[in-house]
Amino acid sequence: MNIILLGAPGAGKGTQAKMLEDKFGLVQLSTGDMLRAAVAAGTEVGKVAKDLMEAGELVPDEVVVGIISDRVDEEDCKGGFILDGFPRNTAQAEALDAMLEEKGLSLQHVIEMKVNPDILVERITGRFSCGDCGAGYHDIYKPVSKEGTCDECGSTNLNRRKDDNEETVRSRLEVYSNETEPLLPYYQGKGILRQVDGMASMDAVAEELNAILSA
Repeated sequence: MNIILLGAPGAGKGTQAKMLEDKFGLVQLSTGDMLRAAVAAGTEVGKVAKDLMEAGELVPDEVVVGIISDRVDEEDCKGGFILDGFPRNTAQAEALDAMLEEKGLSLQHVIEMKVNPDILVERITGRFSCGDCGAGYHDIYKPVSKEGTCDECGSTNLNRRKDDNEETVRSRLEVYSNETEPLLPYYQGKGILRQVDGMASMDAVAEELNAILSA
């Protein structure tokens, strides 16, 4: 079973992908991780990607698809994979479909985690973590018991990501809306698009996803 998870930044795709990996024996494929691994391994497409990145150029779609192609050929992907972060536009989706078809593979589900942009901004801008043990917190949903102190290890080294600010988050949401949302009618036309409420609790979202994949 091969699936794509779509959703705006902060929608929880990574968290849900990990849970689906464990439940269904799938492999989560992050294009960023695959790109770095291909460069480190010195594969043919990895060498091309490395040269482009060192020159300060964007890695073109055909190189990214080539890296995905190499990765899905590996043994651990035989039971299926979850693509997270790719495709980002219709041209990439078409290239991905063509590559999978050549391998006799296809996508069974494309699932969008629908979110409310304003609540998503609140979710992202309120989060922070412990720089020592990595424990995650949120101003509203999971505050620390004692101001400025990690509940887990007692450290006062609490940090926020620099890009977790409203201006940056809204800019990323706008990019998603402009570039990625046009994918929805593309996959709707193929009859494989499903949607879940990404604003529900983590467990409720997991239940919805499990129901779709189990069916």
